Amino acid sequence: MSPEAEAVLAGLLPFPEDGSRADGPVAVDATDRLLLDEAAPLIAQDPDGVVVIGDRFGALSLGALALGARDIRVHQDLITAEAALSANSARVSEVLWDGHARAAANAPVPHEPAPIGLTVRDTFDSHLLEGARLVLLQLPTSLAELTEIAEHVARYADPAVTLLAGGRVKHMTHAMNDVLGASFAQVSASLARQKSRLLIAREPRSDVGPLTYPVTARLTDREILAATGAPEESPDAGLTVVAHGAAFAGATLDLGTRFLLAQAGRWPELTDAPGTQGTPADSPFGPDYLDGRPVAVDLGCGTGILATVLALRYPRAHVIATDRSAAACASTAATLAANGVRAAVVRGDAGDLLPVPDGSADLVLLNPPFHDRAALSTDAAHRMFAAAGSVLREGGELWTVFNTGLHYRGALQRAVGPTEHVAQNPKFTVTRSLRKALTD
Repeated sequence: MSPEAEAVLAGLLPFPEDGSRADGPVAVDATDRLLLDEAAPLIAQDPDGVVVIGDRFGALSLGALALGARDIRVHQDLITAEAALSANSARVSEVLWDGHARAAANAPVPHEPAPIGLTVRDTFDSHLLEGARLVLLQLPTSLAELTEIAEHVARYADPAVTLLAGGRVKHMTHAMNDVLGASFAQVSASLARQKSRLLIAREPRSDVGPLTYPVTARLTDREILAATGAPEESPDAGLTVVAHGAAFAGATLDLGTRFLLAQAGRWPELTDAPGTQGTPADSPFGPDYLDGRPVAVDLGCGTGILATVLALRYPRAHVIATDRSAAACASTAATLAANGVRAAVVRGDAGDLLPVPDGSADLVLLNPPFHDRAALSTDAAHRMFAAAGSVLREGGELWTVFNTGLHYRGALQRAVGPTEHVAQNPKFTVTRSLRKALTD
């Protein structure tokens, strides 16, 4: 790899961490380096039309710029990855530009350095890929997500596109080759290096059918019917779910959400606050959220099943759904629309961008993640507990479902307030936490 690229990669951090934790994430891993080494001659031949998908901390995007790429388009499903790219861009911008200028001055025909830049798109669509001739991808663990990516690249990128998809060998399967082979006529694998490997796809197929994702399903599980109050004999009973490839559980009812819905009969009644005054004219929040109607939040909304149930169960409430995943937010918005209900859908990290002030929510539902990509991680869950403790009003309730072995009850009591064990089955536990300010 070029000295300019090495200098840029050396300055990256696994934001928001500083890289000092022994068991923490690394900003640049072996897969990033393998992808950049394979991409280097392709970028040198054609520095335009580069798209990066799934960059974790910015190594692929900023590394590709250091190799000479211009005006890269980037899509990162997680808003936390976008924040990492932004932070690392600021850290290495001077080093990046100095290297770019030095390469231009040392070229066989010296010239002024061309402008370089990143365009980050939070929507995964045709506009991201139009004219793309090189796509760099950190392989997702989900075959559904890989299918959606491969189909979009094959359909919307330049016919001469090369897709370089890298991952850790232990997480790669032959099924990934099959997924790529359904959209590309030529798929090959690189030699492994430092326990990473690339899948290289070329020649998009012209005979592919319609896009597989998003998928739609009609759910009539008894837990959904009971939670929404719909009679089982009604022809309209049930809920339509829409799911993009990267959305957790797809167009199904995952077991944790099912168990949380089974406790809906004990969720609080939500009524309008007495003596509604309306929203102050100088409020930084939306004109409706402080109108005295109850506020219910689906924290980590996934495909929006819980948000839709909240909107159907509490038609007078303001329902807010939030997730750090762009695919989850797109799925939730589509699920809400498919069921004819409304809610605010906000992409943010652990509820940090909720459009309501602290101490204003009456009810929060939470089925927190416990994986970050393939690794077990409870960091997001603890940030979500803190967010729930902040946004709930005094006496508001947080209902959480989690794998029993994670033993979250103590953390919930510290972050929110008194927490009771509501239900438990062989795998999951449901708790109810009552927001109560700590007093001496």
